[in-house]
Amino acid sequence: MSIKEGLRKKLERQEKSYETEQLMKEKRSEEYEAFEEVFDKPTLMTIYDLMNEGWIGEIYGAVKAGKESKLYWGRHPDGTELAIKIYLTVAAEFKKGMLVYISGDPRFERVRRSPRNLIYLWARKEYRNLTEAYRAKVRVPKPYTVKNNVLLMEFIGENGVTAPLLREVELPNPEKIYRQLLLYLKRLYVKAKLVHGDLSEYNVMIWKGKPIIFDVSQAVSLEHPNATQFLWRDIENINRYFKRLDVKIQSSEEVFRRITGAAALR
Repeated sequence: MSIKEGLRKKLERQEKSYETEQLMKEKRSEEYEAFEEVFDKPTLMTIYDLMNEGWIGEIYGAVKAGKESKLYWGRHPDGTELAIKIYLTVAAEFKKGMLVYISGDPRFERVRRSPRNLIYLWARKEYRNLTEAYRAKVRVPKPYTVKNNVLLMEFIGENGVTAPLLREVELPNPEKIYRQLLLYLKRLYVKAKLVHGDLSEYNVMIWKGKPIIFDVSQAVSLEHPNATQFLWRDIENINRYFKRLDVKIQSSEEVFRRITGAAALR
């Protein structure tokens, strides 16, 4: 190759590298602008603080979006995958729905009910529920930390791809998963002193052949006036789903008795 040809190819490589860099800058800028459109300044400052504190190394795209929150995939500075749950501070209808799960829970009695404080409380509530469930050996995402409306926890899945939901999986042994979920319900009740309150095939993931319960922000303590009603709902949701899979289910009354040790009075 001549010197002239070599210089031409080098310039072409430099030009291509520059173009690629500019495209990446533009992409990052677009992602940041989209991030800014969704989240207000306090939320962005919270993310910035968590980065400075060494909790977040990188944030990638959203992997799940709902009315009340968005779930982002990220990494800790050591490379560990993170689930970054950001509660939307503008979800007005969501705020109204929170109160039924907060009012009557003695863990959160003395709380200011301003809109932003409610969102911050909801994030702390999920973190605390995850912590208590995890200690009770219920398989939930391991909680790492919470700050304002941002919750960091274990990412269930791999390389930014979340584990499938229970309803999305063809189970080789559905009876085994059914029994495991009933065991989790009992551990929640007996050891963590919690009732999930919204358990169904929509908030259970299957990962490495085992069920993992997520979205526990609405879980309430046993002292909550609706705890018994919520437990019945959880039991009946699980029984309904597995009955459709031709699993030989226990009666709701029997499950309730096994979990609580009390007669099934309704």
